[in-house]
Amino acid sequence: MLGRSTRLDTMKAVIVIPARYDSSRLPGKPLVDICGKPLIVRVLDGARAVRGVDRVVVATDDERILAAVKGHGGEALMTAADHGTGTERIAEAVGGIDADIVINLQGDEPLVGTEMVEGLLRAMGDEPDLQMATLSHSITTAEDVKNPNIVKVITDLEGYALYFSRLPVPFLRKDAREVQGFTYRKHIGIYAYRRDWLLRFASLDPTPLEKCEKLEQLRAMENGVRIRVLASPADTIGVDTEEDLVRVREIFAGRGAQ
Repeated sequence: MLGRSTRLDTMKAVIVIPARYDSSRLPGKPLVDICGKPLIVRVLDGARAVRGVDRVVVATDDERILAAVKGHGGEALMTAADHGTGTERIAEAVGGIDADIVINLQGDEPLVGTEMVEGLLRAMGDEPDLQMATLSHSITTAEDVKNPNIVKVITDLEGYALYFSRLPVPFLRKDAREVQGFTYRKHIGIYAYRRDWLLRFASLDPTPLEKCEKLEQLRAMENGVRIRVLASPADTIGVDTEEDLVRVREIFAGRGAQ
């Protein structure tokens, strides 16, 4: 349950879903069909179920996505086509929105559960100085540990990020492979921001580690911002390839999707 804090009760929270039409691996991705509804609408449906949110907005660069969202009773805003990142797109949308907390929910993540987002909201309410929070989930296979498309995250003992990498971090020496209590963690790319920090973050130049790893969250860390990493109760599947699309369709079909 959300268990909203007193601080959170006084704050306005908005979910912004960035949705870009072009995708090198899956063209027109936001509009692909997931058991009778476009992918972007499946994500929108999940976002609308989150408690404690005042508004859900899709930020897009394409009239077809805009029409699909509005056709299902959702709110969508047109943003510039030349944004380099989803964060930039969200920052443009948020510029005209009254909010204290902004949730960045990716437009290709239809399996995100309400408890994931509500956990991020709770963390932002409980820690007034926290500027940014995200999620992780345990990795259970060696294949996923080695997969550079699955970003790994390590944290300090208080749950703040130490580093994000496409490589397996930390490196386990041969004599340390029986370390008790250690599990590799997959980063789940859902974020909560203070609105003011989000706007500043999007205006900052890319940083050296960010450029090396192609991971935007490293820009925040290189600029001295601590990122709270919460343990997610479940994993997700981002729709990036045809294989992902097949898996997600099977899951929705198994749920008897409406």
